[in-house]
Amino acid sequence: MLHTIISLTVRDVRFPTSLEQHGTDAMHTDPDYSAAYVVIDTDCGLKGFGLTFTLGKGTEIVVCAVGALAGLVVGKSLQGIVNDFRGFYRLLTSDSQMRWLGPEKGVIHLATAAVLNAVWDLWARAEGKPLWKLLVDMNPKQVISCIDFRYITDALTEEEALDILVKAQEDKQHREEEMLKEGYPAYTTSCAWLNYPDQQLQQLCTDALKSGWTKFKVKVGADLQDDIRRCRLIRKMIGPENTLMIDANQRWDVAEAISWVSSLAEFKPLWIEEPTSPDDILGHAAISKALAPLGIGVATGEQCHNRVMFKQFLQASALQFVQIDCCRLGSVNENLAVLLMAHKFQVPVCPHAGGVGLCELVQHLILFDYICVSASLSNRMCEYVDHLHEHFTSPVVIHDARYMPPKDAGYSCEMLESSVQRHHYPEGDVWKQLKNK
Repeated sequence: MLHTIISLTVRDVRFPTSLEQHGTDAMHTDPDYSAAYVVIDTDCGLKGFGLTFTLGKGTEIVVCAVGALAGLVVGKSLQGIVNDFRGFYRLLTSDSQMRWLGPEKGVIHLATAAVLNAVWDLWARAEGKPLWKLLVDMNPKQVISCIDFRYITDALTEEEALDILVKAQEDKQHREEEMLKEGYPAYTTSCAWLNYPDQQLQQLCTDALKSGWTKFKVKVGADLQDDIRRCRLIRKMIGPENTLMIDANQRWDVAEAISWVSSLAEFKPLWIEEPTSPDDILGHAAISKALAPLGIGVATGEQCHNRVMFKQFLQASALQFVQIDCCRLGSVNENLAVLLMAHKFQVPVCPHAGGVGLCELVQHLILFDYICVSASLSNRMCEYVDHLHEHFTSPVVIHDARYMPPKDAGYSCEMLESSVQRHHYPEGDVWKQLKNK
C-alpha cells in the first residue's frame, strides 16, 4: 500500500459506433462511444486504470480537464489517499480555483470521475480483489470514511448511513454467496436503439428472448406514431409477461412528456426514463405525479450532476427509480452516498450502463448495493448494452440475463492496449482509415 503515484496519463479513445447506429436515441442521433482513458503509474510498478464515458466530440475537453487535475494526484501515496479518502475526494472537487468550473458538475466532474475511478482500481489491485469485493469486505465505518456528506446531511446524516450499513451486515455472507452463484438481474437496451430498422429490431429481440432476456428497454421520443408502432411491435414480440421500459433521453417539456407517455400507457411500460431536462427536479416530480395513476414510474440519473441533485430528486418524490452512473458522478465515493440515500428513501437503484466501459464499472457498485445496503432485488435490475466489451481485459460476464460477479482484481476498466492504440483519436489506425475514405 506504500505505492507512490509517479505519473498520470490520459488518452482520447473513440469507437465509431455511429456508423451502425448503435446508441442512437431521440437526442443523440450519431454517438461515437468514447472515453477519456486514464492510467496511473506507481513507483512499485502497479498501475490503476480509469475512464469517463463520452459520445465523441468534446472528449478532448475532458482529456484537458483530467490533465488539470493530475497535479493533485501525482506524488500522493495510495496509503495516504485511502487513509483519508473523503479528504482526497474534497481535494479534487474543492480546489479553490478549479471548483469554479463546476463545482462537482460538468466536464470537470467527468474528469474527476475518470481520475478517481483509476485510484479505486489501483486500490483494488493493491488488495488483490475485484472492487465489489473490496467494498463488501470493508467494515461500515471504513465505507463511511470514503463519503463526502457535505450538502446532504439534511437528507442523510453520517450516523444514519452508518446505521444502514450496520443493519445490512446481517445475512451479508448469504447474499454474497447468492450473487456468486446466481448473479445480478439485468435488462437489455441493445435490441431497440431508435434508428434500428424493424427487421434488425425483431431479430435482436428474438435472439435476446432465446438467451433468457425478460426485460427490454426501448428508445422513444422522436415521433409519437412511430413510438406507438415500435412499442406495439416489441410488446407483441416479448409478450405481456415480460418487462418493458421506455427512454426519451430528455426530449420533452413537462406537459408534452405527460401527454406522450400517456399515449404509450397501453404497452404497460414500467418506467419512462429521462422524460425531460435532467436538471428539472420539479418537472420530474410533476411527471411522476401525473403518471402514477397509470402505473408508470419515472427513472433518471445518468446525467444527474451530483449527490446534491439526487438528494433533491428523492426529497421531491421526483423519481421512482434511481439510475446511478459511474462516470457522471464523482466515482465510487459519490455513488456510495447516492446508494445510501436511495435506501433511506426506499427507492430502488437501477444503474445506467449504456456506453463503453459502463457495464464493466457499474456491476461492482450494484453488487455492493445488494450485499451491503439494500438487501433487496425487488424492482431492481442493471442495464446491459452488448457493445465494445471485447476491448477490455476483464469484460463483463452475462449468464442467463444476469451479471456474474467479476473475479479479477481491480475495477474492470482496463482496456487492451492494442484497442487503445487503434482507437486513439485522431492518430489511431481506425480513425486514419475513416478519414481516408
